Amino acid sequence: MTRRDLLAALAAAPLVNAASDIDRFFDEFLTEWMRHEPEASTTMRFFPAAEQEQMDAKLSDDSEEASHARIARARQGLAALAKFDRKTMTPAQSFSADMLQYQLTDVVGEEPYLELRFPINQFMGRQVRLTGLLTDMQPMRSVRDAENFLSRLEQVAKSVDQSSKSMNDRAAKGIRPPAFIAQETVSQMKRFIAPEPEANILVTTFSSKLAKIEGLDAARKKAMTAQAVSIVRDAAYPSYRRSIDGLATAQSKSNNDAGLWRLPKGDEAYAFYLRRFTTTRMTVDEIHRKGLDEVARIEGEMDAILKTMGRTAGSVTERMKAVNEEYVYPGSPDVRATVLADYAKIIAEANVRSAEAFDRRPKAPCIVQRIPEFQEANAAANYSTPPKDGSRPGIFRVPLRGPVFQKTGMRTLAYHEAIPGHHFQLALQVEMESLPAFRRSNPFGSMSAFSEGWGLYAERLASDLGWYKGDPRGDLGRLSGELFRARRLVVDTGLHAKKWTREQSIAYGIPQSEVDRYVVMPGQACSYKIGQLKILELREQARAALGPKFSLKEFHNVALGNGAIPLTLLERVVKEWTKGKQG
Repeated sequence: MTRRDLLAALAAAPLVNAASDIDRFFDEFLTEWMRHEPEASTTMRFFPAAEQEQMDAKLSDDSEEASHARIARARQGLAALAKFDRKTMTPAQSFSADMLQYQLTDVVGEEPYLELRFPINQFMGRQVRLTGLLTDMQPMRSVRDAENFLSRLEQVAKSVDQSSKSMNDRAAKGIRPPAFIAQETVSQMKRFIAPEPEANILVTTFSSKLAKIEGLDAARKKAMTAQAVSIVRDAAYPSYRRSIDGLATAQSKSNNDAGLWRLPKGDEAYAFYLRRFTTTRMTVDEIHRKGLDEVARIEGEMDAILKTMGRTAGSVTERMKAVNEEYVYPGSPDVRATVLADYAKIIAEANVRSAEAFDRRPKAPCIVQRIPEFQEANAAANYSTPPKDGSRPGIFRVPLRGPVFQKTGMRTLAYHEAIPGHHFQLALQVEMESLPAFRRSNPFGSMSAFSEGWGLYAERLASDLGWYKGDPRGDLGRLSGELFRARRLVVDTGLHAKKWTREQSIAYGIPQSEVDRYVVMPGQACSYKIGQLKILELREQARAALGPKFSLKEFHNVALGNGAIPLTLLERVVKEWTKGKQG
């Protein structure tokens, strides 16, 4: 009986004893799920070596049919999960069952709104994810790895064409991205195909990594590099050109209305994405108002610091702009290398200082890398989780557009993306062998409110621990970052529900590339502040209830000890811990 047959049989069975079978079900369901997700399996290094090598040669199916098949698998998983008798589960098993039910229900819940996603876009479109997969995630340690790289490279054209077809099918129904999104995406794709094929990032990455593989003679390396050049020239580039043509056509028939409100079921879809990304039932108006309140509070704190620096004239925005313009790197040919080196220094210092607040920290190291140049115009700093096999560190990626490089926000960005932010939370989660595998790797979708909320909480924690003492510009950078996330609440809800324009959103203090990101990822920008506020609220509630019994290290152990979870479950966990400490 195959795993698929086993799951189908389980879904049709009567209630089964949970204690003996539920853990097996978690693993069996995840394994079957991951067989359809080769790209995710590469990122996670999910399968044993021989099987993982086979997966590393394939691309995931990104077609509309595959999206619906994924939802069908989630329904099957929910049906099978319902057959387990919750009364016989241990508390840990019951918690994991709650998590799986929550995540699979979320996967199924998106089905009515699948057509409102744009598979080709400037931020996390198929063309962006393919490049990231091959340049950053694809292993290149052996001849077999190199052959797998070429196998995947050969599939890039088909995958881009597949996503372009989905875009064209939507356009035929009048579902098109705003004209400015189409233009930004076209510009990005043109930058990608501008170099001669041998100078494209896919080829140069392959060639540089190929040179380090032992046991491969020079002639074979030359032949494999030539093959990569040929694939890029004869297959990948033409597919990008076809996609560019399709987007140009869509742009000619689109206007600049930005929000989901403009599309069929747009209001319903936005309510769904707000629930997905905040893991709450907060309404549009509640989130919008919370954003306005937080903007006012944070600007008040910034005003106070600016005044201590003798900066009293002008708005907070104007005064902060002056600080940013003064606190920059001097121009030099190697300034980007200096910036990256300084980020690495900040991370190393944060790792040492974090010992005062954390006694559980990941084993995996964290490094910093530049985001590929062709993506930088549309990219935001981000973090990639290390795989469970430890073959790759956690990676903090930062765009270095230039030509001016400001210093004010560097520390807070590193604290958020690396230590004690995403690296501590996500790398530690991967290493928690006490959790079922699906909770260590988040294969069904991230818990954005928790993960991004933790990143923003980490920024605030650095201030609470005194890391900005004597550094008012750095503290202003922290507050500026928090202000940015508060404004996101206002702008995201404004764009998608209140008919704000792109220009209106930019004027509110959000950079253009960020506004464009919110347009193609509705709701996600709200996860940061909502998550941070809940974690802070729970921390202070626990502190007030426990008094001298409160331990910050213990609170962090509790908050991080279950991996990324919905805020409702986090509240339950913290309150149970608090009650237990009270005795």
